[in-house]
Amino acid sequence: MFKKRTKMKFNTLFVAVVCAGTLLSSCVHKTAQERQLKYTHTSLVDGDAFAIIQKVGETILTGTTLAENAEASGDAQSKEVASKVKAFYTQLTPSLDSVATAFHVDFPIKGIPAVEETKEQADTTEFVLEQEAQAHGQEHHVDYVHQAQHELAVIKEQLTRLARNTNKDLQNFAKNVLPSVSELYTQIGGKEDAHAHHH
Repeated sequence: MFKKRTKMKFNTLFVAVVCAGTLLSSCVHKTAQERQLKYTHTSLVDGDAFAIIQKVGETILTGTTLAENAEASGDAQSKEVASKVKAFYTQLTPSLDSVATAFHVDFPIKGIPAVEETKEQADTTEFVLEQEAQAHGQEHHVDYVHQAQHELAVIKEQLTRLARNTNKDLQNFAKNVLPSVSELYTQIGGKEDAHAHHH
């Protein structure tokens, strides 16, 4: 009987050690994975998706600043286009930020340094656009409208690429956003290219 109790205690102890070991190793693995993501800025997406999310985010930041400038100092057409573009970017930013957060894509959609940098870039772009408009005798609003069309074309191209990514969640995100990008693009005068080239 003493042997049975010892054997039973040993079996119970063995099971408890195995369970504890499994539990601790799963916690350690999860913690190690979290630390790797946090400290090495590792992403959960491939390099192409990472670059696309960053490019779209940068385009939105720059585009928002340019739209605000056009709303403040543009003519009627520029203000109308800027208002539509800014509203679209304001709507898109939180969903893009959620995707970036979910997949550990480290880019500063809401970061102050990026906004400051973007304002400097926007001031430079604004100056260049004004110089080009003066040099060519064109109205400034045409340049803003073309700039907005270009931004949306970049976003469309990037989201089209993202829609072909191997990650189903990213595909769904891109496929859900693409129709509204295309609609706004044509609303502000962009021409859909039937024979668009693919990179």
